[in-house]
Amino acid sequence: MTTPKPLPPHGTTARAYGSPGRRARCHCQPCRTARNRHQKQLRVNRELGRSPFTSPAAAQAHLIELHRTMSWDTLTEATGVHFSNLVAIYHGARKKIRHETEAKILSVKAPTKGAGGQYIDVTGSMRRLQALSWLGHSYATLASAAGTEPNRIMSIANGRQPTIRRALADRIAAIYPQLVTSPPPSNKFTTRTRNVARAKGWHGPLAWDAIDDPNCEPETEGCIDYQRRHKAAIDLELVVRRTSQGATAEEIAREIGCHKRSVVRARRRAELEVAA
Repeated sequence: MTTPKPLPPHGTTARAYGSPGRRARCHCQPCRTARNRHQKQLRVNRELGRSPFTSPAAAQAHLIELHRTMSWDTLTEATGVHFSNLVAIYHGARKKIRHETEAKILSVKAPTKGAGGQYIDVTGSMRRLQALSWLGHSYATLASAAGTEPNRIMSIANGRQPTIRRALADRIAAIYPQLVTSPPPSNKFTTRTRNVARAKGWHGPLAWDAIDDPNCEPETEGCIDYQRRHKAAIDLELVVRRTSQGATAEEIAREIGCHKRSVVRARRRAELEVAA
């Protein structure tokens, strides 16, 4: 059974004017005062040539910025503007909006951390799961580590859904560096997982220069098998030692059996560890 929407408070224009077909006008003193004040303001605005409406451009731009880290439910609660009106402004379906609506939207500040329930692009999560499967980690292992169900991991990894909740994406991003540097034991199950991933054309961790960027293309030139290529990701000591000996990135890459870009990344990680 649907819970009826609560009545607006007395002394507000919403309660004073009512809503045709839903609720009658309220004639209590606070509502009559609010109604009279609103009608007086309309007369003043009309005499001065002031429009109650404004361009939605500023509100639309701010909504686009807010929606990068806030879900629609969170935005509706924060602004006090109805969901359908927010969506219409966001997509440019409104030619004009009230000053009050603009003020409500512009008053909301974007949080530093995105809302966990917000749906975001699945690209980064999909590539991470594919890369971990490429290493031999099963759906069950990934699901247990990420705190979700194997079917959900399968759906994301196979590209069956375009978006993912931010909370789950954050958990997948958190387990990714741990599992990348902890390859599963070599047995028939992990071998089958690797073979299936390769048959689907998935790529390993070092193929991505910017794994969250949808426009980033995988780097596959010069790739050899996992055991040799993965050394560039974990054997920083070797990369640092050969660099100090004057070896170029190309020379180190040939020795390890990986792409030059992997060596460059390894050097950056080593520099960050020293700086820390």
